[in-house]
Order: sequence, then C-alpha cells, then structure tokens
Amino acid sequence: MADVLPRRPRRNLRLRSVGGAELSLQHRVVHGYRRAYRVAGEGPALVLIHGIGDSSATWADLIPDLARTHTVIAPDLLGHGASDKPRADYSVAAYANGVRDLLTTLDIESATLVGHSLGGGVAMQFAYQFPDRTERLILVSAGGVGGEVNPVLRAVSLPGADLLLSALRLPGMRLQVGLFLRLMKLLDTDLGQDAPELLNLVDALPDATSRSAFIRTLRAVVDWRGQSVTMLDRCYLTEGMPTMLLWGDRDSVVPVRHAYGAHRAMPGSRLEIFEGAGHFPFHSDPARFLGLVEEFTSTTSPADWSREHWRELLRAGRPGTTVGQPDTAHNRAVERDLREASERSAT
Repeated sequence: MADVLPRRPRRNLRLRSVGGAELSLQHRVVHGYRRAYRVAGEGPALVLIHGIGDSSATWADLIPDLARTHTVIAPDLLGHGASDKPRADYSVAAYANGVRDLLTTLDIESATLVGHSLGGGVAMQFAYQFPDRTERLILVSAGGVGGEVNPVLRAVSLPGADLLLSALRLPGMRLQVGLFLRLMKLLDTDLGQDAPELLNLVDALPDATSRSAFIRTLRAVVDWRGQSVTMLDRCYLTEGMPTMLLWGDRDSVVPVRHAYGAHRAMPGSRLEIFEGAGHFPFHSDPARFLGLVEEFTSTTSPADWSREHWRELLRAGRPGTTVGQPDTAHNRAVERDLREASERSAT
C-alpha cells in the first residue's frame, strides 16, 4: 500500500485554451428530468462530482486548467444547482445511475471520477456498480468511509429540519450566519476554514423545493448517529483501480482520520494531505490540487477491469474475512465495526 506522498508534483504542459462559453451550463433531459452540467476541453474524460448542497460551480475556477488535457464533465446532481429537484430517489446508488446515464447521452463510455464529499461517495458507488466504466478514482474529503460527520448535519437529518432551514431565509439571518462564520475564521477554528463555502450553502437553499431536495439527500446518507452509508465493506474491490485520496487536515465535516482509514482499506491507494485546509482542499490550494490530478492521471494507466478478476475478488472476500483466517480479538473488533458501518450500505 502506498505511503503518504508529501511532494508537490510539477504541473504538466498545457495543451489547449478553454473559452468562457464552454464553461456555461448546458442541459439534458434524462428520464424526464432536466439535468444541468458543464463540459469543456478535449481528451480523456474527467468527471467532477460535487458535494451535498453544492453544484458544478464549485469546480468553475479549476475547469479551464483541467480542460486543457481532458474532456471535463461537471454535472449538477439531481436536486442541486440548476438541475430539477423532484420528489425522487436521492440515494448514492441513484446518483451513480444518474451520472452513468448522463455520460451515456454524451457518448462517454469511461472516465476518471473526481468526487468531493457526497460526490466522493457517489464516485465510489459508481466504481462499484460500473467498474468497467471507471478508469480511476480521485476522492476528495469523501463521505461514505466512516461514521463521523459534523453535528450540524446530524441535526438537519432529524424531523423538523425543514423549519430550521426555513429560518435561514428570515430577514437578517444570512448576516448573522455570516458574522458567526467570520468569527469562526478569526478564531482559527476548523469550521472557519470553510466559511465562504458554508455561506454559499445557505444561499443554495432559496426556496422550499431546494430545501426539500437537500434534506432528502442528507437523510439518504446521514441520520442522528452520523453517516449511515459506507463503502468500507467493499473497498477491497478497488484492487487494480488507480485511486488517490485528497484531504484537508482541518476538515470539520468529514474528519481526516477517515482518509487514513480509507487509505488502509483501498489496496494500492495514494493519500495526499493538505495541511491547514478544511473540507474544500481544492479551494484552499487549487494549484496543488491541479498538479496532483494532472500528475496522477498522466502517470497511471486506466483500470483494466475484467469479469474474471472481479469474480476472484468477490469470492476471496474482504481481507480478514476469508475462511481459515485466525479468529483473533482484533479481527472480531474490525468485523464488528464494519458490520455497524454497513447497516445501510448502498448496494
């Protein structure tokens, strides 16, 4: 298993400029729902999947650089951004299906997936459901690899959360939230590292339809105890899949210890820690983020998936669970933790 690599790679040579028109939102109707997305560039496909309450706009400043060497597709997930917000299935499995169907309409058969937060969980689920269409995984502060999550998100998963979120639209509330987040920033708290992004989240919920979609999405992956969906029980299936984990060491939403746990569970994965960064390391240090993505995609070969290899991995099972393994107290504890984390795994 690869060690944490502290070096900052050199940026690759830029090959193509990208015009502003390419970064504007486009739309496709899939299964009767209007889905927004941004697409730019030429070359191997790179799909950018945003987190909960966010949109493809979170990647806007990075897309021009990435699009010089890749065809970049950044969707607004259903219920987010400019996409429709129906009363629908907002599970990570449904989102993975939605990404697949959008890529199919764009004639893209396989891609490297970059997923942030909830989008990281969607990317892992995509790789699980459609391994033959996944070339690489780049997981950024990803959900779905541990139970802990920020207490605010646990609270919003409870009954009555719609009233709590509605209160954010009352006159003067945005100013008060902004002042609180600014104070958190001045006090150098972990939460304060993401103050601008958290304020944007408030702005992303302007009406009852947006708030309802946000709550339905959150409740699909979080309950009062924390994250309720995990991929830890299936991470061993990423063997042979080039995987890189990027995390801020001051992440107040998904703790950095989840990065180390995922790194151990994903054979051959690479881990890069952004010192001083919060939940949005690609905003905190975009140059390093771009350099890492470019180096990783240019120095690794796409996963060579085969049905036979997949069958062998499934039959062997997760390491430590195969027949003949010693029944030690440590193994039993690991199994207990995984069973608890997997109560609502998105299979």
